[in-house]
Amino acid sequence: QVQLVESGGGLVQPGGSLRLSCAASGSIFSILVMDWYRQAPGKQREQVATVRTDGSTAPADSVKGRFTIARDNAKNIVFLQMNSLKPEDTAVYYCHVVARATQSDAPRNYWGQGTQVTVSS
Repeated sequence: QVQLVESGGGLVQPGGSLRLSCAASGSIFSILVMDWYRQAPGKQREQVATVRTDGSTAPADSVKGRFTIARDNAKNIVFLQMNSLKPEDTAVYYCHVVARATQSDAPRNYWGQGTQVTVSS
């Protein structure tokens, strides 16, 4: 099993910044993909940004130029640096990974518990 622990959410004014972190622990053979998703009240969960094992990233159009995703492969941590935050970025942010617990396991999806980000003056 893989456990994900997120941190870094909170309340910030428009134009401000926050940095989210997500640490993966437990039985981990390999992590293939690390993502951040978010879900605003009354809306579907949406993908915010993805970082692959080789470091390549794919941010959503809505956050390009404002959010940066990065990972520390040695420590199994993924970060989301959020700058120029807008009220519409308010949501619960979830860490997600696709990982193998052992060499023989198929890749599985794992989710964090979510951390609230509120952008308001």
